[in-house]
Amino acid sequence: MLTAIKSVKELLDEVIKPGLCAVCGACVGDCPYLVFYKGKIRLLDLCTRTEGHCYEYCPRTYTDMDAISHTVFGKSYAGNEIGEYREVFIARATDARVRAKAQYGGTVSALLSLALSEGVIDKALLSKTGKDRLPAGIEALTGKDVLAGAGSNYMAYPALQGLNRLPRDSGDKIGIVVTPCQGIALAKMKTYPATQRSDIKNVSLAVGLFCTWALSYDRFYDFLKENVDLPSVKKFDIPPPPANRFDVYTRDEKLSFSLDKVRDYRMPTCAYCIDMTAEFADVSVGAVEGIEGWNTVIVRTSRGADMIALARKKSKLEIKDLPFKNLAHLKEAALLKKTRAVKEIVKKTGDRNNLMYLGITPALEDKLLA
Repeated sequence: MLTAIKSVKELLDEVIKPGLCAVCGACVGDCPYLVFYKGKIRLLDLCTRTEGHCYEYCPRTYTDMDAISHTVFGKSYAGNEIGEYREVFIARATDARVRAKAQYGGTVSALLSLALSEGVIDKALLSKTGKDRLPAGIEALTGKDVLAGAGSNYMAYPALQGLNRLPRDSGDKIGIVVTPCQGIALAKMKTYPATQRSDIKNVSLAVGLFCTWALSYDRFYDFLKENVDLPSVKKFDIPPPPANRFDVYTRDEKLSFSLDKVRDYRMPTCAYCIDMTAEFADVSVGAVEGIEGWNTVIVRTSRGADMIALARKKSKLEIKDLPFKNLAHLKEAALLKKTRAVKEIVKKTGDRNNLMYLGITPALEDKLLA
C-alpha cells in the first residue's frame, strides 16, 4: 500500500501532539527545524516542504510491514512472535571485564568491540549514561569507547539522530544499537533511501535490544531526582520476572522501586508497539529469564550470522543452547505484546480498518485480534 509522503506539519499533528512519538531520532539531525530537548522532539519552526523524510521515516507514520520486511529479509512480514530468525541461543562475553561493566552478559559490547577491531565497522553509534544519569549519544571508535556506553537507564533516547548527523558523503561503515521502534525507522530508511545520503547504505551492523517499553526521559528523570542521589548512581536494572522491581545501584547501596510504580512513567506510544525483540535488526539481544548474567541472542540476517561466526572464531562469546521453556516463554511474551498493541490501536481509533501506522494484511490483523 502506498500513501502520500507528508511533511513536518503532519508529523506534528499526527504523531508528536497526540503523544505517539517514540523519540527514535529518525527526524532529528536531518531536519534543521526538529530538535531533541528535555525528553521530547521539539519543532523550532514550520518548514515549507510538502514532503519530508521526517514524516516518511517515522515509525509511527504509516509503515508497510511487508515492504520493510522484503528490504531486510527478502520476504513478506509474517508477524511471527519474535520475527524472522536463523538461530536463537544464550551467550555472554568471555572477557570478565566486559561482563562486569555490561548490563547482563555483555554480548552487545563484545560484538561491537569485535566489529571495530576487525574492521567490520569503523564506528559504533550508541548511547551512554552521563553524570546526570541521562542518556547521551556517543560515537565509539574503540572497545574502550564501547564499554563507556555499556548498561541501560531504560529511558527513551533518539539514537538515530547520530546517524542523521554523519556527513552525507561519509564512507564509514557504521554499527548502531537500536530499540524496536528505532529498528523499524532504520528499516524504513533502507526501504526508501534518500538520494543525497550515503550513510544509510553504510550501516553494516544493527544490534537490536529487546524492549517491552521505554521510560519517559523527562518525567522519569523527575521521579529519580526526588528519590535517588543521582551523582552516586552506578547502574539501573530491571531483573527478569517474577522480580517486578526497578533496582538502582549507588556507590553505597541498592534501592528498589516497585515496577508497578515505575510503569507510570512509560512512554504513551509504547502501548501501540508490536515489536518486543527488535525484529528488524541483524542481531537482537536481551536478558535471559532465570539465568543471571547471560543474554538471549536472536540471529536474523546474513550480516548477523557472519558477526556471530566471527565472535565464535575469535572466542569472544561463550554460547549455549537456550532452554526450550525459555524460548517458549519469550515467544509467548512477544506475541502478547503484538496482540495487546493491535487491540490498543483499535481501541484508540475505534475502527478495525484504521490501524494508525501499522500496515499489515487483513489476515494477520484477524489473527492478532482473535
